[in-house]
Amino acid sequence: MLQLEFANREENMWGKILRLSFSYVFLIILLAIIGTVTLYSAANGAWNPWALKHLARFGLAFVLMVGMALIDVRHYYRAAYAFYFVTLLLLLAVEVFGHIGMGAQRWINFGLFKLQPSELMKIGLVLFMARYFSAITMQGIHSVRGVIIPAIGALLPVGLIILEPDLGTALMLLITAGMMFWAVGVEWWKFALVIASGGAALPIIWSFLHEYQKNRVLTFLNPERDPLGTGYHIIQSKIAFGSGGLWGKGFLHGTQTHLNFLPEKHTDFIFTMFSEEFGLIGSLSLLFINILLLAIGYLFAFRARNYFAKLVIIGLNTNYFLYVFINTAMVMGVLPVVGVPLPLISYGGTVMFSIMASFGIILCMSNSSTKKLSFDD
Repeated sequence: MLQLEFANREENMWGKILRLSFSYVFLIILLAIIGTVTLYSAANGAWNPWALKHLARFGLAFVLMVGMALIDVRHYYRAAYAFYFVTLLLLLAVEVFGHIGMGAQRWINFGLFKLQPSELMKIGLVLFMARYFSAITMQGIHSVRGVIIPAIGALLPVGLIILEPDLGTALMLLITAGMMFWAVGVEWWKFALVIASGGAALPIIWSFLHEYQKNRVLTFLNPERDPLGTGYHIIQSKIAFGSGGLWGKGFLHGTQTHLNFLPEKHTDFIFTMFSEEFGLIGSLSLLFINILLLAIGYLFAFRARNYFAKLVIIGLNTNYFLYVFINTAMVMGVLPVVGVPLPLISYGGTVMFSIMASFGIILCMSNSSTKKLSFDD
């Protein structure tokens, strides 16, 4: 009996692996390879200090993704509230004894590694809201009382993240939450009320911003106001974009990058570096790969028959979209510079693991998307 039970579990595990979307997984691997190659170029044709670590982190994160894809969807449902509240406590811990780096207090130092709880909250908030909305009626969603709890659930971590300060992540959480409110059918007038209230509060919000944050906004509106200071990044980024032309200057031949005119070439501005070397054609190709990945994700949500899985996929997929959109728009001068990396391309460990965990959860939800599940058993 024990052997039979073990064989059934093994068969179920391999069955889940074979049911994974291989096109989705292939696009993820392709993006990681592009990121590794780009980081190799950023180091002037060397595996260290970025490319090799990036590849090793992806290998570990890939194992994490597959592992999370094999978890029963009901475990995510049951753990949703607990995971959210634990992550919220970690955000509170950041305010008390968080590690300070680059002028911000965003990490908890555990010795062997540093954890950025705000990245975990991008997953935690989605799971929290998906469980909440999947458990109430449409009448409850349309009532004011029905949206108060998820609204507070979104605003609490946003407020803590703003205090770090990290406006980029706070903005991403707000938009992701707004997308989930829209997906469940919250009336448009409630969105209009929130937007109007936010607009009225802008002067107050402006007064609480740090000086460097105000400078980022002013530089976005007029980069030439401080070309050697706050405007330097975006000016050099635009020069690199323009110098790439249609086909680019070629691999390892980006002048803005390799002459060190472009700051943060391995993190926030890596898309600029890629565009200089591979041109407009390369940039559009990279964006197209991301669009395909997003399209497959939203297709998973469209096919989902259980509401919890549908909402989780929409939330996590929207979070990934915001990473790509904000980073590419930021380095092109369409948005202010807020320090949002390009997933799987930029160098960085926390975002790599959080994004791959999100992919794993999306794959898990897609595996269960054609089944109606009971979360009570």
